[in-house]
Amino acid sequence: MHEVRNGLLLLFLLPVIMAAAQQKKSDVKKIKDIVLYEDARFYSSFPSIIRRPNGEFLLAFRRAPERKRLGEKGTNHVDPNSYLVMMRSTDGFSWPRQPELLYAYPFGGSQDPCLLQLRDGSILCASYSWVFPRADARLKPPYFAHYTLNAFFNGGYLLQSLNGGQTWQGPYEPLHIPSEQHNDAFGNPLPAFNRGAMYEGKNGQLYWVAASIDKTKPLINATHLLISYDKGSTWKYAAPVARNDSISFSETSVYETPKGDIVAFIRTEFYDDQACIARSVDGGKTFRWEKMGFQGHPLNALRLPDNRVLLTYGYRHQPFGIRARILNAECTDYATAPEIILRDDGGSRDLGYSWPVQLTHNKVLVVYYFNKQDGIRHIAGTILEID
Repeated sequence: MHEVRNGLLLLFLLPVIMAAAQQKKSDVKKIKDIVLYEDARFYSSFPSIIRRPNGEFLLAFRRAPERKRLGEKGTNHVDPNSYLVMMRSTDGFSWPRQPELLYAYPFGGSQDPCLLQLRDGSILCASYSWVFPRADARLKPPYFAHYTLNAFFNGGYLLQSLNGGQTWQGPYEPLHIPSEQHNDAFGNPLPAFNRGAMYEGKNGQLYWVAASIDKTKPLINATHLLISYDKGSTWKYAAPVARNDSISFSETSVYETPKGDIVAFIRTEFYDDQACIARSVDGGKTFRWEKMGFQGHPLNALRLPDNRVLLTYGYRHQPFGIRARILNAECTDYATAPEIILRDDGGSRDLGYSWPVQLTHNKVLVVYYFNKQDGIRHIAGTILEID
């Protein structure tokens, strides 16, 4: 009888014990917020960051003129003078005052440099570009008119560095996704594009979830898995990741779990800004997507030393800021993992695009672009201690 009572007591207490253990396991302490780069003359945004094999941190972001300083009405996310810049740090805490040029696209503006550090020491950078034709141009911009600029979307490109970012080779155009209906500014099939993290799998394959523009009125994007077997030199089409005739899926980060599932964290403007997730259990041949149950975009995933996953994202609802969740190793508890507020002091919804990197065994730097009181757009970061 005594053993039965003990057993019943243990059965009753087990959920409480497990909840307490999970809470302790997900313990996150915010150390501080830092500013990595700010210059009132420039609109700085869309960062990514990697840690190189020698311990150096490489930060890349998109910089464009702050048009208000030139007497113009305002600045937006499409600009003929936007280009890719980078900064280096030995510890992730201190950064130089001025960036160095990473790449300037010769025919227009560039967006969102997305870095990937490969195990062989090389670095990939994915971006995409806009071309601004004159009024008498033969080719007319067929979409993205809501930017109120005469901008022609030009699709994606890739850069590669074999010497730690000292020099870059490219640009290389990735393949054209079959469902993509549009051409680039030169009349060629639009190359694949995306904002989000690529991932190097256990087998050395590179995974990249890119987008296609399937419709323009209304604007409907779908996402697709591309795989490289030669460190990013060439890409092969694998499968659609998320597609729907009335839902637009876009900026996506991809991740491989310890068991080998390929997981995509997807931005969508639908469902009142619901984050979405897609999972493949067959090596990327098929995916199933669903809502994650919370708001935020875009999302980015970092594997922690104990195989848990730090998922970070911008929060473009009041109070504006940056948020995160810590998921289990297989990323299956996204709906119940507690939300962690990193920042809630943003000045407007024009912020986010977070990217985390491991600083030390238990410290992480999350970088993003930010504004205070709707002021200067700058590159900021939050340092976390994760037990």
